[in-house]
Amino acid sequence: MHKQLREWMSAWWRDEQGVTAIEYGLLAALIVVTCIGAFGATGTSLTEIYEFWTQTVVAALGGG
Repeated sequence: MHKQLREWMSAWWRDEQGVTAIEYGLLAALIVVTCIGAFGATGTSLTEIYEFWTQTVVAALGGG
């Protein structure tokens, strides 16, 4: 019984699948936080650019 437990613990300690999943999760979280920060910092300027081009296209099509 003791030998089986020791073998199981040894195999569990060497298993790196969970570690890889955690690393991918942390990487994804870092990317999301970076995107939120970037979008928050440029949000108003992107809105202004979108509105400018929307008005320009509408005017070019004769609708405004």
